[in-house]
Amino acid sequence: MIGLVDYGMGNLHSVTKALEKVGGEVKLVQQAEDIANYERIVLPGVGAFRDCMATLKETGMADAIKETVNKGTPFLGICLGMQVLMTRSYEFGVHAGLNLIEGEVKAFPEEHVERGFKIPHMGWNDMVLPQGQVHPVLSRVKGEQVYYVHSYYCTPRNPEHLLAACSYGDYPFASVIGRDNILGMQFHPEKSQDIGLNLLQRFIGWKP
Repeated sequence: MIGLVDYGMGNLHSVTKALEKVGGEVKLVQQAEDIANYERIVLPGVGAFRDCMATLKETGMADAIKETVNKGTPFLGICLGMQVLMTRSYEFGVHAGLNLIEGEVKAFPEEHVERGFKIPHMGWNDMVLPQGQVHPVLSRVKGEQVYYVHSYYCTPRNPEHLLAACSYGDYPFASVIGRDNILGMQFHPEKSQDIGLNLLQRFIGWKP
């Protein structure tokens, strides 16, 4: 059973349908006390970091997510749901995140726009895996592109937490981050066609 966190800002319908298509049984989680009841947790996200974290804290979901993750429950954060895993974000000020993965969320540089790269970064782009050992959820990825929509990007403090990368123009950023039982994807797997479904299916079968 997969708990899909409903805090009023995620693309719940598309994520639900994608997870169900690859065999997942999905329930929306709207109460903090229910998060511990699920075998896997998915946190989607569309919107601003500040608003997301404010809602997660007000509802008690922030603490519930951290407690459940720290007990070993597999967790997937998608787009903004990945960014709130970080220590802090510099989107519209400085705001604390869940700090489940140490690092920061930063904006693409202003000169990027001046050089002709529109913000947000939107559309199909690469997911480049590191040389050597690859995370089991990513192990069948071989050069496919995935679908991004974002203006900010994650910078994990520990390079071992960077599981896949991408570049917008010549500017690199984290595509997938993770540690232990935690994964974060900057792109939208639910919008990434076959490769996205493959990744969600492997998350469902992942045993960290």
